[in-house]
Amino acid sequence: MPKYILKRILILIPTIIGVSLIVFSLLYLSPGDAAIAKAGINAPEEVIEAVRSDMGLNDPFIVQYGRYLKGIFTGFDLGNSYITNAPVTKTILSVLPNTLKLTLFSLLIAVVFGVSFGVISAIKKNTIIDSLTMLVGLIGLAMPIFWTGILLILFFSVKLKWLPSSGFSSFKYMILPALALGFQSSAVIMRMTRSSMLDVLDSDYIRTARAKGLRENRIIIIHTLKNAMIPIITVIGLQMGSLLAGSVLTETIFAIPGVGRLMVDSIKTRDYPMVLGSVMFIALCYNIISIIVDIIYSYADPKIKTNLK
Repeated sequence: MPKYILKRILILIPTIIGVSLIVFSLLYLSPGDAAIAKAGINAPEEVIEAVRSDMGLNDPFIVQYGRYLKGIFTGFDLGNSYITNAPVTKTILSVLPNTLKLTLFSLLIAVVFGVSFGVISAIKKNTIIDSLTMLVGLIGLAMPIFWTGILLILFFSVKLKWLPSSGFSSFKYMILPALALGFQSSAVIMRMTRSSMLDVLDSDYIRTARAKGLRENRIIIIHTLKNAMIPIITVIGLQMGSLLAGSVLTETIFAIPGVGRLMVDSIKTRDYPMVLGSVMFIALCYNIISIIVDIIYSYADPKIKTNLK
């Protein structure tokens, strides 16, 4: 197991290089001039040229990318913002806790509702309850995050005035954005839970357990759900990454000062180091989550743990 974890951590190095190269290339080839954004659209040409030279934008692509890559591997230095001149790493770390709190709270909502309704749907197969839960799941899959967020604001903030529509200063501010972000993921988890539970419920050992007279609750929780968890854990891990990506829209809609909103604001101002740094942090978090999910696999399925030794 330690060797496997070390191998997965080492894989982060080519992942970071690959992500940085792709995003850096896209930003390099994108239209617009960061020097004009920093100096001002009405600045004289000589001032813009001086700013461009000072920012190193006149250097060839390979020189600019090499300089950026060197900063990453010598202290994770992502450079300074073109607009505020503040260190990118420090700026992102100051708002990263808000993104992580939103993501984790959304994941909690998605797991609790997704697994619970998935189990109920599997137990009540081909009943009205099963049909209703599947309908809710289809709605969750079909509705984009921004539309869900707008509907929640209109209903709970504008009409009922129960919850605030923006900000992130206390628990009540987290409820609406977490619901908007977690609704779609809960639908995905619910459908996978139902499918996995139905596969296990049709197994011979479940029929044997019922023939032995075991209580239904024990059969469902201990024998069925436990053996159905491997694909569910897979989906939960993938949804964690989706939630990190979805936080970009959610933070923008609910005015949450997180990495997603920082990225959107930086794109508007052509603050390329901040955009690239935000993408790098999200990619790094996604890979760390993937490693954690793989470790959980080994404890959920002893066969996997044996293969990893």
